[in-house]
Amino acid sequence: MSEFLAIIPARYGSTRFPGKPLARLGGKCIVQHVYDRVSEVFRHTYVATDDERIMDAVVGAGGRAVMTRSDHQSGTDRCWEAYEIVSRDAAMPRFDVVVNVQGDEPFIAKSQLLSLCGLFEDASTDIATLVQPFSSDASWEILSNPNSPKVVTGRRGEALYFSRSVIPFLRGVDDRDTWASRHQFLRHIGLYAYTVAALQRVAHMPKGDLESCESLEQLRWLEEGLKIRVARTNVLTIGIDTPADLEKAAEYLQSGKLI
Repeated sequence: MSEFLAIIPARYGSTRFPGKPLARLGGKCIVQHVYDRVSEVFRHTYVATDDERIMDAVVGAGGRAVMTRSDHQSGTDRCWEAYEIVSRDAAMPRFDVVVNVQGDEPFIAKSQLLSLCGLFEDASTDIATLVQPFSSDASWEILSNPNSPKVVTGRRGEALYFSRSVIPFLRGVDDRDTWASRHQFLRHIGLYAYTVAALQRVAHMPKGDLESCESLEQLRWLEEGLKIRVARTNVLTIGIDTPADLEKAAEYLQSGKLI
């Protein structure tokens, strides 16, 4: 059985929402919501941050956190440094898989985390992630939103390509508001897990051409030949990128729909 290490990257600086991990939601900060949910599934869970305020908030609430450098270009890079720090502890087991949970996903579900872990029952899996089907009545505006990356998969559940564009293109279907009813489009959910070997590789890869075009780091991994397997989820989650997203999340939390 694989041994999992869950890392929650959380940096203080954010162009659209500075201090986001410490923003309050339902009586506690966002990153603590994430930590509480993730630690229900993984006995080894850590927040990886570059800010003492976040570190103090997590530890003060009874969680575990590690300080990482402030110059990381992505959460994936921060995960690798955090893995190196945690694995130096002689009391830690030998980890097989590192799970990267974004620190702005306060409604991450246990079922999603378990689905991700299940993909490593196939020994050929390098990286695992999640996708969510778009509703068949989704409008073109929703489907074409570039902030909601799409993915196409192969018959065995491997990711073939990720894009901010709508993929695949439905040739001959002129009314684009009907596209979602003609094909099962898949939205990518930015939750990842990597074998330790794969994480070490991706943390040291140069930026790829496709990644430069789409600004999606997972394209770098596909270009390098890594196998990304996907699991489907129908659980609704709300990522928090802006103060407006926080207001929306507060409404959901109050309604109890995502609890």
